[in-house]
Amino acid sequence: MESFFTNTLGLSGDLFSFLILPLLIFFARICDVSINTVRIIYMLGGRRFTATLLGFFEAFIWLLVIREVFEHLDNWLCYVAYPAGFACGIFVGMIIEEKIAYGKVIVRIITRKDVTELIAYLNVQLFRFTKVNAEGPNGNENLVFTVVDRDRLDDLLKKLKELIPTAFYTVERVKAAAESGAIPEERGGLRIFTWLRGITLKLPILFFRINSDFIF
Repeated sequence: MESFFTNTLGLSGDLFSFLILPLLIFFARICDVSINTVRIIYMLGGRRFTATLLGFFEAFIWLLVIREVFEHLDNWLCYVAYPAGFACGIFVGMIIEEKIAYGKVIVRIITRKDVTELIAYLNVQLFRFTKVNAEGPNGNENLVFTVVDRDRLDDLLKKLKELIPTAFYTVERVKAAAESGAIPEERGGLRIFTWLRGITLKLPILFFRINSDFIF
């Protein structure tokens, strides 16, 4: 890489070592750590193929970065750029994850107020919900459960604060949710993996039959 900047582009060695190289390491670390953050989100969501593909690019970028770091161990700026890129990568990855808003979340709403308007809003938005009459330390409570897509969570919370500002609520990630009363198919897998798994399970039986025919 250094020869490309110095010989091909005609830049000085000092300019490459003290400016270009640290910047390249910094931005490369942002890329691979951001990819790692998104990969974990898809992995927890069951998207195996997407997570595997992202893992390949994450490891590839990391190898390029660590190679340059070991080739320039005497350059102290690399020791600054590497962790700085890692830290910024976490921040950028969290922003990307919020923008993607992948998956579903379960929202639990607890309030002593009347929830008639909230229920009407959930029905209009076609949100599935369950209302439970509960009892808390201060008397009767209304407990409402609903599962929504993450990209619609902000709208729900905004409406909740508008209708019942004092309501207590919690939000948790959902790995999988049934659709239309049926358990969803497992996503993210490749058919070749299923085929290989079937072959692997059949190999011991095939091996036993061949040995039995040979012996007898």
